[in-house]
Amino acid sequence: MLGVTLLVLCAVSTQALDNGLARTPPMGWLIWERFRCNTDCKRYPNDCVSEKLVKEMADRMVEDGYKDVGYEYVNLDDCWSAKERDTQGRLQADPERFPSGIKALADYIHSRGLKMGIYADYGTKTCAGYPGSLGHLETDAQTFAEWGIDMLKLDGCNSNVTTMKKGYPEMTRYLNATGRPILFSCSWPDYERAAGIPINYTLVAENCNIWRNYDDINDSWGSITGIIDYYNKTQDTLIPAAGPGHFNDPDMIVVGDQGINENQANAQMAMWSIFAAPLLMSNDLRNIQPVFRNILQNKEVIRINQDPLGKMGRRVLTFGSLVDVWHRPLQQYQEWAVVILNRDAKPQTVSFKFSQLGFTAWGYEIREVLTHKELGHYGINLPCNFTAPARGATMLYAYTSS
Repeated sequence: MLGVTLLVLCAVSTQALDNGLARTPPMGWLIWERFRCNTDCKRYPNDCVSEKLVKEMADRMVEDGYKDVGYEYVNLDDCWSAKERDTQGRLQADPERFPSGIKALADYIHSRGLKMGIYADYGTKTCAGYPGSLGHLETDAQTFAEWGIDMLKLDGCNSNVTTMKKGYPEMTRYLNATGRPILFSCSWPDYERAAGIPINYTLVAENCNIWRNYDDINDSWGSITGIIDYYNKTQDTLIPAAGPGHFNDPDMIVVGDQGINENQANAQMAMWSIFAAPLLMSNDLRNIQPVFRNILQNKEVIRINQDPLGKMGRRVLTFGSLVDVWHRPLQQYQEWAVVILNRDAKPQTVSFKFSQLGFTAWGYEIREVLTHKELGHYGINLPCNFTAPARGATMLYAYTSS
C-alpha cells in the first residue's frame, strides 16, 4: 500500500507546474496593448513588432531605472512569428522583422540582466491568424526552452474551450519536461468564463503561474474600472486562488499611454497592487512622461505589490456607488495596505474606523504611499477622514509602531 501511495504522489507531482517561479507577482513589459499587431515596418519602422522595438524597450528598462525597482520580463505577444512553421514543424520568427531570430533576441535581453517572454496559442491559429500550438505543444515547449525563453503566454483563440482543462495541463507537463524554468501565463480561465464553463481555480493554480480571467484591457479609465468591477464581483472565488507561485492577472498596466491621467494611473497601480497582480507595463518607454515613470517606479507601491504573503486584497466598504475601500493583509504582523478608490469626477472624503476593516491592534501609524506622506497615528475605534482625488485613489500603508 505504501508503494502505491508513493507512486500516486509522484504522479501528481509530475503533473503540476514545477518551476519555482512567481513567488511574488511578475513585473515587466508586454508589447500588446501599446503596439498591438503592427507589422508594417516600412511605414512604422519605430513602432512595429520587431526585434528593434523589443531591444529598445529592454534598453530603456535598464537605463531608466525600471530594472532597478523590479521590472524584469520583456515580453512579445501575438504577431512575432512567420506565417508558417519551418520544415521541422517548429515555430519561426518573421524573418524581416526578427532577422536575428528569437534565440539571439533572448540572448540580448539576458545580456542586459532581463528575462524574455513569448506568446503562443492553444488553438489552431493565434488570435491574429499566425500558427497555433494545437498538435505542437511539446515541440513548442522544447523550442522555447532551446531559445532561452523565460515566460510563455498561452492564449486560447481558435480552440475548443471544452478541452482546455486537459490541454493547458498538458502544456504544463511539457514545460516541466524541458527542465528550463518558464513562467506559465494562461488565458484558460478567461475563455471558460466567456463560454459559461465553470472554472476550477484549484486546477488552474496547479498548472499556471498567472492567469487571465477577464476581458483585455484598453487604454481607458472605463476599461480599468470594468476590470476592477469584475474582481469585486468575483473576489470570493479569486482570493483563495491567489498566492505565491500562482496569481490572478487582471491584464496590463497602461500607465504612460495616452488614455489615462495622473490620478487614474495612480489608481491602476494601487489597485493592481491590492490585487497582488502582475505588473506588466504596456507603453512606450522611449518617450514616457516623467510623472508616469515616477508612478511606475513608486517603490512603496511596488513593495506592497511584491509582499511575500501574496494575498489578494478584498473590498470591505462601499460609500454609495462611487467610492470603495479595499484592504490587503501583508506578511508582517499587523501590517495592511488600504486603497480608497474614487470613481467620481470630483474628490470625495469618506469617514470610517479601522476596526471596520477588521484591524485589531489598538492603533496604527498611517502613511499615504502615492504621495509619500506620513499621516500620523490613528486609533482603531476613532472615525478617520480620508480624501480620494477625482477618478483616482488614496493608498494607505498601516503599521504598528511597536
